[in-house]
Amino acid sequence: MDKHKAQGTALGRSLKITMAYLLAGALWILFSDAAVERLVSDPVALSRLQTWKGWAFVLVTGAVLYLVLLRQLRRDREQILMREAQQEEILRLSQFQQGVINNANVWLNVLDSYGRVLIWNRAAERISGYTSDEVSGSDEIWQKLYPDPNYRDWVLSRAKSVLTGLEEVEGLETYIQTGDNGERLIAWNSRALKDSRGEVVGSIAIGMDITEQRAAETALMARERQLANLMDSLPGMAYRCLYDEHWTMKFVSSGCFELTGYRPVDLIDNRRVAWAELMDSGDASAVLRKVEEAIGSASAFSVEYRLRRESGELIWVWERGRGVEGDNGLVLEGIVLDITERKRLEQELSELATLDPLTGQFNRRETERILQEELVRAERYGRQLALLWVDLDHFKAVNDSWGHAIGDQVLRTVSLRLADSIRSVDTLGRFGGEEFLVVLPEMSVEEACETAERLRRRVVSEPVPVVAGQTLDMTVSIGVAVFPNHGQSAEELCGRADKAMYLAKNLGRNRVEVYAPAPAEDATSDRA
Repeated sequence: MDKHKAQGTALGRSLKITMAYLLAGALWILFSDAAVERLVSDPVALSRLQTWKGWAFVLVTGAVLYLVLLRQLRRDREQILMREAQQEEILRLSQFQQGVINNANVWLNVLDSYGRVLIWNRAAERISGYTSDEVSGSDEIWQKLYPDPNYRDWVLSRAKSVLTGLEEVEGLETYIQTGDNGERLIAWNSRALKDSRGEVVGSIAIGMDITEQRAAETALMARERQLANLMDSLPGMAYRCLYDEHWTMKFVSSGCFELTGYRPVDLIDNRRVAWAELMDSGDASAVLRKVEEAIGSASAFSVEYRLRRESGELIWVWERGRGVEGDNGLVLEGIVLDITERKRLEQELSELATLDPLTGQFNRRETERILQEELVRAERYGRQLALLWVDLDHFKAVNDSWGHAIGDQVLRTVSLRLADSIRSVDTLGRFGGEEFLVVLPEMSVEEACETAERLRRRVVSEPVPVVAGQTLDMTVSIGVAVFPNHGQSAEELCGRADKAMYLAKNLGRNRVEVYAPAPAEDATSDRA
């Protein structure tokens, strides 16, 4: 079409030049002949002038024609050069486009309005397993890529919607069967191609092979489900929190509710309560110190502290965690377990190890340990320390007359009255049988005697109820020894308080005696 137009333009230009030349010649002949005839009447001169006039016309018109043709030739040459440059540019652009299409990492194909393949790039060949020569100019590729008729019909319906300009496809995922009978998942973006008149002449489609991506996403989702199930099965709570003053939670597992009584959403970003608010204030500084030490040494931390649940109940928890680098700085990750029952068992075991099972007071081993610690403290600070040796009078008779059950009841009752009559800093322990030790820190001989006398009066003034409303009158004999007056070691103090108690027994029982080296050093008597 452009060629015919160019030919018509050239013909028109030629006709114009010819007509201009004819017109100029006619005008020259008409006017020049009339002018010459008026100027010259001599026939010979007129003939010669007519000849020169003709040559002049030829020279002038030839010069004009030369200039016109020269100008036209130059224009034609410029157009030829421009056309050659355009053709070279078009060729380069075509080669570039073809290179881009073939070297693209994505599947690119172009269909005509009948669904036949016009362009099939190398990525399409690599992914599908079908070469461009196999599929070009044909619509058989649909049967190859989608062998299942129902699935193929659905894909074709979407393709036809694009080819008719009804829709543009974006992110449409389809499974194709490759040339080696494999299966790939392709995500398609496709739109219609239109000519200059706006009519649909085909479609272009870009496909991304997302098979591995979807497999990785599926595997990741499976791992996340496994991790979620694992965290939900934990006996406590898994967490991730910021290293800030609130211990701001960014993630908590579902075990949070059973542990704290709060839902995970209540703790995340401190929406309802901050973790720091749940920690017992008496333990918070120790926990912070342990966490800081672990972060400083790039190691894990383990801490035990008390936590207040939503109900107000105070429980013991054990936390194990580690500082790690997060997206916005340091975060802590770990688990928190409820160890309240373990703490209770530890307390019970501790009591079993330190308390007398009958009276509930400290046993002999724990009493000796406390006495040793108090002696070290008294010696370090230059203080006194008193020791009372308490023995129930005639206790053997109680067992013989009333039985050991009543005897045990008497021991429990008397021990409780003794414990109720001493200071909180003092220590009462059962040393064995019916004998008790009372450790009195920072107490002189006079003060120790006053305390011992108060204990004696308390026992004698309150008969012990037994059975059927009957009571037993009980008395105690008490020996007193004081550090450093009567001894420097625990063995010396115990021995000399025991001898002072012997003296009280020998002097009639139900009395208090202070250790004296003589003459009671050799005093002996049974302890009945």
